[in-house]
Amino acid sequence: MKEVKNPKKPLIYYYCIVMAIVLLFNIFITPMLTHSQVVEVSYDTFMDMIDEENVGVVQVEDTEILFTDRDGAVVYKTAPMNDPTLTERLHDSGAEFMRVIEEPISPIWSFLLTFVLPILIFAALGRYMSKKLIEQAGGGKNSMAFGMGKSNVKVYVQSTKGIKFDDVAGEDEAKESLAEVVDYLHNPQKYSEVGASMPKGILLVGPPGTGKTMLAKAVAGEANVPFFSISGSEFVEMFVGMGASKVRDLFSQAKEKAPCIVFIDEIDAIGQKRSSGGGYGGNDEREQTLNQLLTEMDGFEENTGVIILAATNRPESLDHALTRPGRFDRRVPVELPDLAGREAILRVHARKIKTAQDVDFRTVARMAAGASGAELANIINEAALRAVRSGRTVVTQADLEESIEVVIAGYQKKNAILSTDEKLVVAYHEIGHALVAAKQTNSAPVQKITIIPRTSGALGYTMQVDTGDKYLLAKDELEDKIATYTGGRAAEEVVFGRITTGASNDIEQATKLARAMITRYGMSEDFDMVAMETVQNQYLGGDAALACSPATQQEIDRKVVELVKRQHEKAKSILVENREKLDKLARFLFEKETITGEEFMNILSGGENK
Repeated sequence: MKEVKNPKKPLIYYYCIVMAIVLLFNIFITPMLTHSQVVEVSYDTFMDMIDEENVGVVQVEDTEILFTDRDGAVVYKTAPMNDPTLTERLHDSGAEFMRVIEEPISPIWSFLLTFVLPILIFAALGRYMSKKLIEQAGGGKNSMAFGMGKSNVKVYVQSTKGIKFDDVAGEDEAKESLAEVVDYLHNPQKYSEVGASMPKGILLVGPPGTGKTMLAKAVAGEANVPFFSISGSEFVEMFVGMGASKVRDLFSQAKEKAPCIVFIDEIDAIGQKRSSGGGYGGNDEREQTLNQLLTEMDGFEENTGVIILAATNRPESLDHALTRPGRFDRRVPVELPDLAGREAILRVHARKIKTAQDVDFRTVARMAAGASGAELANIINEAALRAVRSGRTVVTQADLEESIEVVIAGYQKKNAILSTDEKLVVAYHEIGHALVAAKQTNSAPVQKITIIPRTSGALGYTMQVDTGDKYLLAKDELEDKIATYTGGRAAEEVVFGRITTGASNDIEQATKLARAMITRYGMSEDFDMVAMETVQNQYLGGDAALACSPATQQEIDRKVVELVKRQHEKAKSILVENREKLDKLARFLFEKETITGEEFMNILSGGENK
């Protein structure tokens, strides 16, 4: 889509033009008018007037001599001559010597220049500026000074490089739902014949980076109609009434350009639920803006050809009056892509770069489980940057896999040098994770193990990659995950008989998962299928809030500790039973610093690596 910009020059630009005109007038025009009264005479005439004592005021310069007659009615000018006695003769004739001669000017010209002309200039400037202010403010009855009531909406028109549905991958269900909008804008009579009407508003909901804005632009690109884009925060102003005025201006422009699409990004900035007690200050202004938006959406006539799209990460915070049928009739989820979707997204973004022929996007997609579309685009870009740093012209499989690690754990810390003892502890810690995972039937296969420190603070990590997406996890699978989290600390205890701070993130993840099993998943016999906490902001981290009594909270804490301790003991027993393999794998990792899952499984199964 190509943005259509309305060039506007600041007011100081017009002030500068007026000042330049005034200066030029004073420099060129005024001297021409005033000097038109000067009479040029010969030096002989000047000498005769001195002898006749008919010189009133004289001014002698290096290049000319200006003088008046005795009455001062006419100004004369003559060229200077080498005359040493000139000053004495002028004095004897009674002439007066002055530094500046007041050159006579017509009273009419004086009145026009000093009184009439300034009034005309400033009157014209005031009229022009008033007209500009009205134009900038929208020109309507809702306009305000300096354009404060104008929506500042960005208008795009369809171009040959516009975004299409083919440019948006991994969201097939969302595209299918939005394809009806495109068809309606192309063939509205097909729907009117049946008596059907398109939804007035479509709400795109999902986590950040899943492509909600890109989907909206793709709809406009496919429909080949004008596309209005504005953020919800742009409606919020310090002055009362500004937000409502911007809403009116936005919908006024949309009606003029119909059929068109209006896209409001982050609509939760103005669409939050209204409080029952009434708001004050900023809240009251936000509610006025929301009320105006509700009025404008409900006031559209049937089949005007204006479709409202909006995006938000917090649909639960929107006012019910905004999401009811008749305003935002349809909600389109834009979720994180699955395995096939991730592979399709990687291929779309890989069109812009040069890749090696043996690149396996399927493997990269499996390694990037849980990544959003924006994160996948960043992975492709990081891979391209790594190829450039390595002096290559194509992106390889290694570049893509390393870029995933950069996104997950950060860049390698080249200046972080671990001591031999610390490096050995980290090696046993990571092998502990991998060995516990490999000895459990429900764990994902190990893809890679490294003890190279990263900028995220991790001294090493173990990457596990599922062969496919999982949407349901059983209780024993979750318990195996907790055991895997505790495997690193368990290895330190089994081998060194002491513990370190390296398991801080493992402890956090294990505790979080154990608490969810008891409070949200109903995997406790004592609490059965009773929810002890509720999830808030599911698309923004999924924070949970407990909904139980203090006594029940204490019981929950006790069960969480018991569950984690039980899996911790299981992890230690696995490592003790496989101590020989643990030592062999840890020494191998210590020497190589990074090993693949294939090398790990080869040693674990009894083979030897060269």
